[in-house]
Amino acid sequence: MATVRSQRVRPRPAHPSGPTFLTYTPNGRKLITAGSNNVVRVYQTGSDGEPTNLDDCQENNTAVAATNDFFLTGSEDGTVCMYSLENYTYEKMLTRCTLPIRDIALSPDGQWAAIASDELAVKVVNIEDTFKVLYLKEQPKPAKHVSFDPSGSYITVSSTDGVVYMYSLSKEEPELVRKVEGLIRDHDIVPESSSKAIWHPDGRAFAAPTATKDVQVISSNDGEKQRAFSGGHMGDIRALAWSPNGALLLTAGSDGNVLLWDVKTQDIIARYNYPNVLNIVWHAYDNIVSFVTLDGELFICENFLQPDISPILEKPLQPAPFIRDPLAEISGNAVRHATTGYKDTVGPRNRRGSHDTLDSILGPDDEDDDFVSDDDGAGYANRLNGYGKRTNGHLEDVDISAHKRRISSWQPRRHEPFQPGSTPWRGNRRYLCVNLTGFVWTVDQDTHNTVTVEFYDRELRRDFHFTDPYLYDKACLNGNGTLFSCPPVNGNPAIIFYRPHETWTSRADWRTRLPNGEVVTSISLSDTYILVTTSEDYVRIFTLFGTPFKVYRQKSSPTVTCASWRDYCLTVGNGPVGSDGSTTLLYTLENIKRDEVCQSEDMVAIPKGATVKSVFFSEQGDPYIYDSTGVLLILQHWRTPGQARWVPVLDTKSLERLAGGKKEETYWPVAVAQEKFHCIILKGGEQHPYFPKPLLSEFDFRIPLSSTQASIDDAGEIPADGQKLEESYVRNSLLLSLMEDLVSSTNATHSQRTELARREVEVDKALLQLLNLECREGEDRGMKALELVGLMKDRSGKMVEAASKVAGRYGRNVLQEKIRELAERRIMGAEEEE
Repeated sequence: MATVRSQRVRPRPAHPSGPTFLTYTPNGRKLITAGSNNVVRVYQTGSDGEPTNLDDCQENNTAVAATNDFFLTGSEDGTVCMYSLENYTYEKMLTRCTLPIRDIALSPDGQWAAIASDELAVKVVNIEDTFKVLYLKEQPKPAKHVSFDPSGSYITVSSTDGVVYMYSLSKEEPELVRKVEGLIRDHDIVPESSSKAIWHPDGRAFAAPTATKDVQVISSNDGEKQRAFSGGHMGDIRALAWSPNGALLLTAGSDGNVLLWDVKTQDIIARYNYPNVLNIVWHAYDNIVSFVTLDGELFICENFLQPDISPILEKPLQPAPFIRDPLAEISGNAVRHATTGYKDTVGPRNRRGSHDTLDSILGPDDEDDDFVSDDDGAGYANRLNGYGKRTNGHLEDVDISAHKRRISSWQPRRHEPFQPGSTPWRGNRRYLCVNLTGFVWTVDQDTHNTVTVEFYDRELRRDFHFTDPYLYDKACLNGNGTLFSCPPVNGNPAIIFYRPHETWTSRADWRTRLPNGEVVTSISLSDTYILVTTSEDYVRIFTLFGTPFKVYRQKSSPTVTCASWRDYCLTVGNGPVGSDGSTTLLYTLENIKRDEVCQSEDMVAIPKGATVKSVFFSEQGDPYIYDSTGVLLILQHWRTPGQARWVPVLDTKSLERLAGGKKEETYWPVAVAQEKFHCIILKGGEQHPYFPKPLLSEFDFRIPLSSTQASIDDAGEIPADGQKLEESYVRNSLLLSLMEDLVSSTNATHSQRTELARREVEVDKALLQLLNLECREGEDRGMKALELVGLMKDRSGKMVEAASKVAGRYGRNVLQEKIRELAERRIMGAEEEE
């Protein structure tokens, strides 16, 4: 329960009744006030004397901002004037607008002034060169407030259309990076109510008054709502201010209350009764709060916080009130180079002296300038030993332990564990699993989470929703059931939870607890098994209904992720350290049921510096990875030990939709099905999908073979249709090899053998079309044309016969004769095998 403070401070008459404004200089030594008259007052902090008055200012001032050397005022006549704080004189007119000024904000370095007026555009004027002006003009209505973030890189504009616009100043021209709608009130310009977005001192969030008389915190990174300060005021909020360390928040309302909030808990810790407060500011260093009222009065409250509260103000910089603080928890989907990589501040180590080394005997070269001969035996030069050498007494002791500490401080850059198909927290929501079956997401309700499982095919499965007291952070979803895991919390061990979609018993879901200390790093769910990797580098395998089936320690560690399909599982871990200081990724692929290892500790082929974004099996059971460079790769010949290799099937950077820089977008991997890459398109620099649920997009495979699409020329380049046919041949050959591996390694069905024959025909059709292209181009292409015929898989001879007819159609008689000879050799070879 908040305490009502009875502290009363004698008001100082500063200006006539009306809107009044104030600001401290950054060093806190001076307080400037401006009001409806033409006088600006400058008060010295800690002094009870009369203020310094500047009597020749503009009337009807509407804004004031200050640095340690000067201050700016804006007025109803549209002028922004600059005054010196050294000699208290007018210096210059910074700028002039055609309509009244509403707010002024100075950048932290004092080099730029953002000016909001009744004009549509916000001006950002350079203090030194007033001809340098930037314009913020995305808002359709006039701006009421402006504010810089603590770094000076961003500006927030509170517009009268009820939207907060966030601009970036990192480029030559300001860029709108975000619009936050539904935060502030949509109202006309009236000075008594505030919609100003004030930046938290840590720079990661800003807060603004809402139409419901609350204060809502917004993340600057994604524009999502975070904690809120609610239930305090019965009237509109007119002023708000963070304490210098961000630990406290002051709000003043039209209900006559000034409230002091604890930022960490969002609780009211003190109430003060001051009516008509319009603007409020904290002193930069001391326990002082000053505010002005609509009556033109100034209150300077020294020792504002009582002794039971003032220690909060002495704390270091406190974090902004996030629902899920990104600094407090690190997502498993991010690669944390800062904690496991090189330390950039570490320079080359100087070589230390060792006993009787050449360097220790001769000394450094620069000591020659200070050479002194100890010819008088005074002892200021080291004496020689019995062998004619100087002793090592001048050397410091070799600190072996410190040397070891320096060596042990280096750590390789590791690939951090992640859960495929999941996203980090954004606001109070995150996706636990996204695939072609459906979505699993969770919502943070402070005391618990709520989990929703939604299916694409709602005729086959019904969506369900449940309260989650265990705080599940990973999930897998398929047609049989949903798998969850939670981290150890408050001394409780990590838990694995499986819930089947259908059962013929009254209860079929189950939970199992992992040993104390183990943290689940990734999970996967197949039609027959459940796979769990842990922080202890264990791979734990369960049956679908909870029977422990196998446990072993992964060779490549720490573990990174895992995936499974039917009886096969793929685990990925960190391997040896490369020359660049990063660990290589190694994978193992095995058949769980037969206890056979298909590929053991083989390398995951990704470029240097890249990371794996997702690992999954296709509907046909082939392993895929998608890396941070936007390339989708398939594992070819993975059933044959030692023969596997990663083959690119799609480079998303070379998609036609991105040609010429028409679009700037990235792709979040979901699955591979029917020879198509299913993904979510991300725009605006986003790294992960968010709500509302995004639509899935699909792209056909296209193996990257050439970056040009030019027509044929004298240099012999292949025309665009030829490039497409070549890509079709390589792609179909790859898919044919995958089908051949499947048929030869399993008890193939009739449909699979039929599919194998169809793929052979597709390969030969692509070669036949390429042959037609070569014959059309001329007789000099005959060597390549004959080579294409030799690549055909045709066993019946029909395709080779068709190739001969194509050569005859274009009058390539020599080529036609050679094709016939090739056909005869194939028949003879086949007869000899029989």
